[in-house]
Amino acid sequence: MGNNQQGKSFRAYGMYMLALLIFGTNGVLVSHISLESGQIVLLRTLIGGAVLTCLALASGGFDRQSVRKERLPLVLGGAALGMNWVALFEAYRLLNVSLATLIYYVGPMLILLCSPILFHEKLTGRKLIAGVIVAIGLLCISGSIVVTGMNPGGLLVAVLSALFYAALIAFNKQITQTSGMQTAAIELGVAAVVTLVYVLCTSGLPHITASDAPYIAAIGLINTGLAYLLYFSGLQKLPGQSVALLSYLDPVSALCFSALLLHESMTLVQIVGAILIIGGAIFGEVTRKA
Repeated sequence: MGNNQQGKSFRAYGMYMLALLIFGTNGVLVSHISLESGQIVLLRTLIGGAVLTCLALASGGFDRQSVRKERLPLVLGGAALGMNWVALFEAYRLLNVSLATLIYYVGPMLILLCSPILFHEKLTGRKLIAGVIVAIGLLCISGSIVVTGMNPGGLLVAVLSALFYAALIAFNKQITQTSGMQTAAIELGVAAVVTLVYVLCTSGLPHITASDAPYIAAIGLINTGLAYLLYFSGLQKLPGQSVALLSYLDPVSALCFSALLLHESMTLVQIVGAILIIGGAIFGEVTRKA
């Protein structure tokens, strides 16, 4: 029984971490797409949500009983997913990317600090130290952060992006009976509706060119459909503190993939930051033996 439970735990960690690594390639794919960020998000949620909905229906359909029972966190989680993207892209526009990213990743840290209240998880000194190490690492990989003449509106939406990120994790930790596939399909559908409203109010509907099509297909099918299937399947089975700490592998993998595939330079400080994040996450997850 113990080995079976341990095996499930390893699979959950594997699925969640693989999803984060896939998310890290988003920047590489987006760099080849000529559309606005909001339009890309709309297409990825539509494609990913449609694919997962078809897979769920082909696998026997949605479990109506579990979906009905957990409809509130499913809908709120999907809305948080869409709003966190909308707020983040607005923050990118109104602030610089490094500062918006730094504020955005306060979200998982809020989950870590609030885990005793939200999930009734004991917050140990080891987890707190790991959180501090990871936060310092994030500061390092964010690079040069310009705060002169900061836009108050940009600061507000950046904070909202962090809160929606935290809400996404919190709502999905309440989903225990709906499968990862069904959760991903429903939440991506709700996120698509939220993003559609945003796109109609800003850039308008996208016009896809032939050169954009393969990258849009990849980001929709793999980086959204597959990745969010893995993400939600793993997230539901992991402690909230683990989800918070491991989420910082996303910006690290994005930095590494950009350096490897786009030949963007990594500074020594960023390399140190990446090491701190990975080291901090490992430190927080490895159980100390008596």
